[in-house]
Amino acid sequence: MGTSSAYGGPGGVTPLVPSWLEPDDVGEKSPLAAPDSEPSDTPSAPEPEVPTPPNRPEIPALGDSQRFTGSRNNFTRFAHSGGTDRASLGRAVSGYVSTSSGGARQAAQRMGASRGAGTRLLNFLTTAQSQGATAALRALNLEGLSGRPIDEVFLGLADYICPNVGTVDEGIAREAFIETIIELTTLGVTDLDALTPDQMQTVFELYATHAIEARLCNDIGTKVITAPADAQTAIIVQNQLHDFIRNAVSDALTVSRIETPVLTQDLVLSFVDKVYERAFEILEALGDTEADQ
Repeated sequence: MGTSSAYGGPGGVTPLVPSWLEPDDVGEKSPLAAPDSEPSDTPSAPEPEVPTPPNRPEIPALGDSQRFTGSRNNFTRFAHSGGTDRASLGRAVSGYVSTSSGGARQAAQRMGASRGAGTRLLNFLTTAQSQGATAALRALNLEGLSGRPIDEVFLGLADYICPNVGTVDEGIAREAFIETIIELTTLGVTDLDALTPDQMQTVFELYATHAIEARLCNDIGTKVITAPADAQTAIIVQNQLHDFIRNAVSDALTVSRIETPVLTQDLVLSFVDKVYERAFEILEALGDTEADQ
């Protein structure tokens, strides 16, 4: 019971093994000892090898739950201003990259599924440009989409570009792809068989812009975009954020294309990562500029 005293053991020096079980001299074995085994000519079986545990990466510590507060507050002020408080927009975006995410590289790594989706999208576009849309679709067993309007082709590609497994990260990647499809036809990109390098850049630029925008809004609060009292003002606020991000992505893509003029499939993943990281670097710089004005 909880009030009982702990048992302290017997007093004195009573041995755990009685003296009558101990050998009479050093050379005599105890009757409880195992008998000596007879030598055998049969070789003993080798000891089984202990498997080496896999070298798994350490699980990162959970981030500070308050790390988005500053960016969220600044973006709320920008939204309530109806898009006129550009300084608050700059502080929101710059703080998101530098403080909330821990820098451009960490912000790019947070893109998660959008990095993989961007890589698959760019791989498909590269193949379509060099070998034709039919060959690119055939490689994915989707040749039935050949000759269809571009929006139908891209909708058919959705499960390949951004598989929907139910996570928030995958949801962001898929939302960005759907938004890209909606915007494609308004920009004159209608024929995959006549895809030019500039049009290929436009498609990826749209996707990366929507992905970063969705990631940022998800992190700092999805409801702040609706803070303005009327729908028209909310559209203005959203368009300003979209254009702010797209300018950064466009500049990042331009520099990356100069560095990697010929894009092979082996280079696509590193190219996508570099575009995201460079875009966040530019966003931080643009944000600081806006905040200082």
